[in-house]
Amino acid sequence: LEIFVTILNENDNNPQFPQPTLSRFVREDTEVNETIVAREDVSATDADLDIIYYELTATVQGTDGYFAIKGVNNPEIYLQKALDYDKFQSTRLLLYAKDRPEGSPDLTRTATATITIMITQADTRAPWFLPCAFLHSDTSVCISSPYSGTVNISEMAVEPLILRPGPIYAIDPDSTINEKIVYSIVGGNTDEVFSVDADTGNLTMNKIVTSADSFLLQVMATQANNVRKYSVATVEIKVINKSLYPPHFETGLYNGTVAVGLPPRSFVFQAGDPSTPLMVTAADEDFPDV
Repeated sequence: LEIFVTILNENDNNPQFPQPTLSRFVREDTEVNETIVAREDVSATDADLDIIYYELTATVQGTDGYFAIKGVNNPEIYLQKALDYDKFQSTRLLLYAKDRPEGSPDLTRTATATITIMITQADTRAPWFLPCAFLHSDTSVCISSPYSGTVNISEMAVEPLILRPGPIYAIDPDSTINEKIVYSIVGGNTDEVFSVDADTGNLTMNKIVTSADSFLLQVMATQANNVRKYSVATVEIKVINKSLYPPHFETGLYNGTVAVGLPPRSFVFQAGDPSTPLMVTAADEDFPDV
C-alpha cells in the first residue's frame, strides 16, 4: 500500500523587511514623482511565500499626501506633492507589509518598517532686503520698503550715507545655505555720483552734487554663487541745502493767560493782552522765508 502525504502550508510566518528602519535625505526642490526609496530597499519577504500587500502612512501632522507607494504590491516610495522647507523639515513614514489583502477574513500577519525623511533646503528664493514684512501668512515672500536719504548740495560726504529705515542690507532667505550677497547699482546713478560697496552695501559719494534734482537709485543684491538669484531695491536720495544754523525760539520765555472754566480747545491769550492769542514761534537763518 502506497500512501502519499501532502503538507499544507500554514500561515505561521510574519513578513520580513530587509531593513526595519531606514532614513533618507530629500532636497526641497525634488521633482514630483521622483523615487525616494527604491523598491528593493523596502520589499518584504514571507517564508510562507504569500503575496505581500503594502500600505503607507505618515505619522507627523501636516505631512500627509507628500509621499506615496507605487501600488498595493509595489512598495517603491515616491514624492507625490512638491515640498516646502518652511512647512516642515522632517517626517516619519510607516510602511506596513501584510500577507493578506485588506478585508480578508483569514489570519493576517503584518510587518512594519519605519522610514525617516529629512528635508534639506534648496536654493529656491532670491535675496530679501531688510527690513521687510511677510505678505499675509506667506513666509516665502517678504516685502521691503524703499530706502531714503539726503545729501547736501555742493558738499562731498566722506562717510557712508545714513539711510532710512536702515542701511542697505540683504540676506539669503534660504537660511541653511546663507549664500554671500553682492551689491551693485544698476540704475538711476546719473553722472556716477554714488558708489555701493559690493560686500557691505554701504552707499558713498564719488563727487559733489551741483543740482537740486533727487536721485532714484536701483540697487541690486545678487547671490555670489548664482547671478540668477537677485532682488532690486529703490533708494531715493534727496539733495538739500546744508543747514548752517539751528532753529531758535524768538524769545526764551512766553507768558500766557487762561480764564477758569474755559472749555477744551479754547485759546490761551498773551499775558497782559486778553485779545491776542499766545503764539510760540521759531526761526531758522537757513530758511529766512519760512
